[in-house]
Amino acid sequence: MSFSSLGLSDNILKGIRAMGYEDPTPIQLRGIPLFLEGRDLIGSAQTGTGKTAAFGLPILTKLDKPQKNPRALIVEPTRELASQVETAFRDFSRYSDLRTTVIYGGVKYGKQNDELERGTDIIVATPGRLLDHVSQKNLTLKNIEYLVLDEADRMLDMGFMPDVKRIIQHCPEKRHTSLFSATIPPVIETIIQWAMTDPETVEIGMRRSVAETVSHAVYPVAFDQKNDLVLALLDKVDYDSVIVFCRTKMGADRLGSLLKRENHSVAILHSDRTQSERERSLEGFRDGKYKVLVATDIASRGLDVANVSHVVNFDVPQHPEDYVHRIGRTGRAAASGDAFTMMIAEDRQHMEAIERFIGKKINREKMEGFDYKYTSLFDDGKHASPPRFRGGSVGRGYSFGMSSRKGGGRRKRR
Repeated sequence: MSFSSLGLSDNILKGIRAMGYEDPTPIQLRGIPLFLEGRDLIGSAQTGTGKTAAFGLPILTKLDKPQKNPRALIVEPTRELASQVETAFRDFSRYSDLRTTVIYGGVKYGKQNDELERGTDIIVATPGRLLDHVSQKNLTLKNIEYLVLDEADRMLDMGFMPDVKRIIQHCPEKRHTSLFSATIPPVIETIIQWAMTDPETVEIGMRRSVAETVSHAVYPVAFDQKNDLVLALLDKVDYDSVIVFCRTKMGADRLGSLLKRENHSVAILHSDRTQSERERSLEGFRDGKYKVLVATDIASRGLDVANVSHVVNFDVPQHPEDYVHRIGRTGRAAASGDAFTMMIAEDRQHMEAIERFIGKKINREKMEGFDYKYTSLFDDGKHASPPRFRGGSVGRGYSFGMSSRKGGGRRKRR
């Protein structure tokens, strides 16, 4: 089935063709008709499944002609996601006169106030700054016809649910509401029951696989040697750019400071950084000013960062799907990439859950020349068959499979 068979307007179909879209993804195929029928919609789907178009295309079709006050509101957890969704809406609507405005914190109010004063049809916003504009009477939500709560589980994780409830209360009771979330925990189920009317659920299978172009390795290590090992990894690996994932914001700050002291060009990204700090970090990382980005899982989804050659999990993710999202930052567009995970003893169960989730065993490796303290994790792979790698040397039952500046050269990237 093509986009033209889904009931979208001619102007929006023209925008879709201009963007090079050909066939609808599963969530678009199932969600767009329900949306156009006026059914409240729950989309249980991951980032990267095409859900922005699943709600964006029918909203733009339904709004048709511009008006002064906003009639559609899309709530996003982060500035980065809001910016991406706003860009998508502008692209979809390039052949219509509908206007989209993005609102987020960390920047001055002036430009946002000017756009709201001129009038807009669609608001894409983060919760805090949106409520600021509402309280200052720069914006009213009384004309909202379409409300989208996107990445609801991330908004829950970031503590935004009280703000989300306040936003819903500012919207008319009679409206179309859609909610998109990779998972539906009890708090979000409560929001669904309170804010939605007889919603239809579209579930898209969770992404479990990782790109075949990514090479994986797990590095068992004693807890008090993690810092030394990550420094050794970064010294040995010939990387273009690397994202190092930490479990907590405090951990990301500590590790980022350590790497800076060791003369690495480092940017730090997590939800406690100001919006301007986060934007500078991302721009600097994209432009090559920073070769290392130390981040929490805020960077694992929805960020458009190309040419990441390596991902390092300084902390093993506690949810298997987060591993897939983290690793998805490298090996993109058929390029090759490497993913290294540092594992301490208490991470064993989480690592095994990840391996069950992705359906493959990840090789345990031991860095040659590193002065390890003993950990029981080294006993796990003693009798395993020697793994095969693209290059490197073998040491004490584990393989060292990274390209090195010190002999062996740098492998070519596709």
